Amino acid sequence: MSPANTWESVIGLEVHVQLDTASKIFSGSSTAFGAPPNAHTDPVVLGLPGALPVFNAQVLDYALRLGLATGCEIRRRSRFARKQYFYPDLPKGYQISQYDEPLCEHGHVDFAFEGAPHRVRLTRIHLEEDAGKNVHAAGAFSLVDLNRAGVPLCEVVSEPDIRSGEEAAEYLRALRQLVRYLGISDGNMEQGSLRCDANVSIRKPGDPLGTRVELKNINSFRFVQKAIEYEIARQTQVLEGGGTVVQETRLWDSDRGVSLSMRSKEEAEDYRYFPDPDLPPLVVADDDLERARDALPELPAARVARLTERFGLSLDDARAVTAERDLADYFDAAVTAYGGDAGAKPIANWMQAELARELNQSGKTIAESPVQASALAELVKLINDDVISGKIAKKVFGTMVETGDSPADIVKREGLEQITDTGAIEAQCQAVVDANPGQVEAYRGGKTKLLGFFVGQVMKQSGGKANPAVVNQILKKLLEQ
Repeated sequence: MSPANTWESVIGLEVHVQLDTASKIFSGSSTAFGAPPNAHTDPVVLGLPGALPVFNAQVLDYALRLGLATGCEIRRRSRFARKQYFYPDLPKGYQISQYDEPLCEHGHVDFAFEGAPHRVRLTRIHLEEDAGKNVHAAGAFSLVDLNRAGVPLCEVVSEPDIRSGEEAAEYLRALRQLVRYLGISDGNMEQGSLRCDANVSIRKPGDPLGTRVELKNINSFRFVQKAIEYEIARQTQVLEGGGTVVQETRLWDSDRGVSLSMRSKEEAEDYRYFPDPDLPPLVVADDDLERARDALPELPAARVARLTERFGLSLDDARAVTAERDLADYFDAAVTAYGGDAGAKPIANWMQAELARELNQSGKTIAESPVQASALAELVKLINDDVISGKIAKKVFGTMVETGDSPADIVKREGLEQITDTGAIEAQCQAVVDANPGQVEAYRGGKTKLLGFFVGQVMKQSGGKANPAVVNQILKKLLEQ
């Protein structure tokens, strides 16, 4: 199935961001992942008679950071409501959420898409508690794990500004990067810390919005794109076949690559929202806002702009070294240790090449890097000061990983200083030229690409320690005599 060009897709995402607090939103139970089933419960989570919720203040701080970072209007007095439905993973028979008075409204998420700046508007960001998890065992029964019940969530609801599955995936990546920068969530989709529901409809350009279908159970960027593309194609086939798209909730089956009808789509009135009588209004004081604002780091877009404008990094390089906050902090620390802007581009190159390769092979994060930012800066400085060549630097880097020694100590101990004595280099070049008369004749006959052969022979003789620029210069002089 492929959508016809006459149809326009209209997509909005509802993203649940699990806030990285130690305890739940309305009780003291742990939020730690991976505990035995039902280990992290208490009377509030279980909905036992007489148990009253108490709001976790850390949740407000984290939610305010997200609201401020996305340019939202902060509601200084918001309310919690009861969203009522009956399901085994909801012991109380209702979910505490926010309805008509959400904490944050009218923000946006900026990101790059198809090589250009892009913006998706936000309708709202509201707080709610998570439900438990149904585990469908083999046979005709299911089990309920309530460890997740009561975990704090920010639900980020976008406007229907998205027009493709690829764009939706990029928006989701940008939101994940943002919450990780803010330090409010690990954004781990595999563990359910970031979950996405997609609302998809199609229409003829200029027509009113079409019938909306909700896609649930999407747990990766790739599946977000594939699920939306499938749904666009499915709706197109239905309409072009003379049928009608039904408003419903569909479950994405990633194994089969299809969506399956789950239930008819509920509307707000189906949940019978009303203000929770056990919780007072959530009031945001000036101190709350200032504390959240002071905790904001330099955000990804601003960091990319600084790196391109100040250091002249390409857009791709700047985005690569700012993909994660720890990575960007490492880069800044290395440039500071280098002591000048001249180190920025080579440091970015080393981070994306040798350092990235080492971290990937070892399975370590940048925070666990065996090479500290100051040590990488020192290595780059040795190259830029012509103390060692780039080839020797790779050898030194490997020793740094193994031993933790400083690059200067390794270079001194192993006698790896670059040969810059032009007399010594000229003697080596002359020896190579004399030993290869056939290649010399071919070079002088027009096969100038053979220069690389001569350079390689000299570097081999010098153990990689001869200055490559000087070698090139001298060889050209000798070969063109």
